Amino acid sequence: MNRIKEVLEDKGIKQTWLAEKLNKSYNMVNAYVQNRRQPSLELLYEIANILHVEARDLLDVNKAVFPNTVESDTVNIPLIGAVACGLPVFAEEHIEAQIPIATQLVKTPSDYFLLRATGDSMNTKGIDSGDLLLIKRQQTAETGDLVLALIDDEATVKEFRHNGSTVVLKPHSTNLKHQPIILTTDFKVQGVVAHVIKM
Repeated sequence: MNRIKEVLEDKGIKQTWLAEKLNKSYNMVNAYVQNRRQPSLELLYEIANILHVEARDLLDVNKAVFPNTVESDTVNIPLIGAVACGLPVFAEEHIEAQIPIATQLVKTPSDYFLLRATGDSMNTKGIDSGDLLLIKRQQTAETGDLVLALIDDEATVKEFRHNGSTVVLKPHSTNLKHQPIILTTDFKVQGVVAHVIKM
């Protein structure tokens, strides 16, 4: 969900004007304003720049993540795009944005990064496509943790289950096509989901 409609109304700006500035159709902008569609983070930042507001002012998210506090109470965490395969890349050119996160959630900021969730394999755990995942970088996990795992150069977020020599990555989905992954090949834990930011 976003707050573009509220910001436009507060500023007395018409959707037609915003559509012209974005070089997009009125129907597309109206879909964003009415929350029928959600803009990408890149577009959200562009809209924020046009409206002279902070990107977080356009987001209707948990105040514990984007608190309405002084700037010293937040720290910028890099958003890396939705990873389809391979390791998350932390080079500057691969960072989509810097997102302010409440300091109480990230005790050591350098240990954290954000990823955008894709698909519906974890929707009953409250992770929907488009949500942002705050990931704590670590290479170990406990049973029950939601982990970012790398399997054969493909990254996935699943519940980690470990029983003796068997490791299972378990989906939690209303879509029955998603089945547990029983690991028989090498895999690596890249991090653990510390927080889900609903979008």
